[in-house]
Parts: sequence; structure tokens; C-alpha cells
Amino acid sequence: MSLEHTWPAWGLDEAGRGPILGPMTLALVALDAEPAAELRSLGVQDSKRFGAGPKAQELRASLALEIRRLARVCVHVEIHVDVIDEHTFRGQLNVLEQRTALRLLADSGAPEDAHIIADGCRIFTPLQRSYPRLCAVDKGESAHVAVAAASIIAKHARDEAFAAIAARYAPEFGPIAGGGYLNAATRRFLDAYNKVHARLPPEARKSWGAEKVDAGAQLALMPE
Repeated sequence: MSLEHTWPAWGLDEAGRGPILGPMTLALVALDAEPAAELRSLGVQDSKRFGAGPKAQELRASLALEIRRLARVCVHVEIHVDVIDEHTFRGQLNVLEQRTALRLLADSGAPEDAHIIADGCRIFTPLQRSYPRLCAVDKGESAHVAVAAASIIAKHARDEAFAAIAARYAPEFGPIAGGGYLNAATRRFLDAYNKVHARLPPEARKSWGAEKVDAGAQLALMPE
């Protein structure tokens, strides 16, 4: 499905909704037709397709520079762990994303009749009350280059945030891999931190997964 028929187009996407470690980021990119075509020729696509290793991060960083150079609007916001926890414990993570997206759109001067494509049908369809021409679709990165560009900006910002976390703890715990998702590398770091400090690090989401009451219970509930 292609939604590339009206310009300028505003793309909206997030990164980091699922990890246990680090913030979530939300990005908004507005493109005119010619810059959109140039970014498409440069390989702008869903940031997840690039992978998670150093080469993928370098590619996202390089494309992020081009997106910022060519975009009419290119902004992102970092949502910190304590805010994520506060909303997730209340079952309002979607509401948090919706409010953040509306703030980004308003602060960026998006008109009420803006052609907006948001990645996530269930999450972002309610925004049509404020922006009637908004189209919320799943796999929006494949539907519009503006969403793909927002995906890259959001993921690059998330890459940088996790790199800062890893650098903060590397002197005590060594290199930290895993991107903050609950995989073997992240689990090793969380286990090691808990053994030393008897709690999870402040960058860990206490609301992640099943109901948890303390650091020991959290780690015990994590799947191997």
C-alpha cells in the first residue's frame, strides 16, 4: 500500500516501546515531494530492516543526517523510563504515545488538515479527532517514506540513548550489548547489576512484562 500522493507529508513513528532498558523515542518528519524522492533513492526505509549491530547504527546515523538536511520538519522526543513506568502501570502506554505525538505535531506547526501518516493503527487512529486527515497504519514505514524517515530518526535517537547507558556502566560491568531488549546480553547486565546493588538500574523499566514488586522478583520473572 502506498500513501505517497499528497505533499507535504508528515510521518510519525516510535522506537523503543518494547525494551526493558532505556527510553522510548518518538519522531516526526515532514517532507516535500522532491526531498522525499531523494531520501528514497538514498535508501531510507524501515529502520528495523537495518538490524541492530554497529554497521546498522552507522547507517542510521548517516541517513539521519540526510533526513535532517532535507526535511521540512525533523523533530524527536525522548520519553524517560519513569514516565513510561507511570503510564504503563496504569495501562496507559498508548495514551502516553498519543499525547506525545499530539505535542510534537502542535509544537511543529502541523496544520489541522495536514497529511499525516502514523505507524500503528490502534495507537494513533484516535489522533484523527485532532487531525482528520491522519492515516494510522500498521507497517507504516513501508507505506510512506516520511514514516520511514521518522523511523530512522527515532531509532537513531534510541541508539544514542542506549549507547550513553552502556558507556555509563561499562567501567563497572564491561561492554553492554543487547540494545536494552530482554535478551541474553541485557539479562547478564541486569543480573550483574542486581548482584552488586540489590536492585535494578534506574534506566530499567519497573513496569516491564508481568507484575513485579521488587528487583529480585523482576529478575526471577524474566524468561531465560
